[in-house]
Amino acid sequence: QLQLKESGGGLVQPGGSLRLSCAASGLTFVDYAIGWFRQAPGKEREGVSCISSGDSVAYYANSVRGRFTISRDNAKNTVYLQMNSLKPEDTAVYYCAIHWRGCMLIDGMVPPGDTWGQGTQVTVSS
Repeated sequence: QLQLKESGGGLVQPGGSLRLSCAASGLTFVDYAIGWFRQAPGKEREGVSCISSGDSVAYYANSVRGRFTISRDNAKNTVYLQMNSLKPEDTAVYYCAIHWRGCMLIDGMVPPGDTWGQGTQVTVSS
């Protein structure tokens, strides 16, 4: 059974850092692109980042480029999102998602993805 489980969220002050993890099961992990999107209350889903299968090319939305880093460990079936220099506007529930058709970057935006987990809350506040 396909399952994605996010962890690592929490409360952090502006300028702080968090690392999110996404553990996947029920699929041949190495064959698929995995990404992160977020959703704040009252707002639409916003794709944040995506990492391709194979050569692990990373894609970032303009809003997080230079602050967030996505990586994957295929041996552990896990994708990570290192978030630095966090801002209050980064506050949202963060979800990892499978991109069945691969990563895309369109006009500085990453599509949210196709199948996702239950999410983890990130709150940036002083």
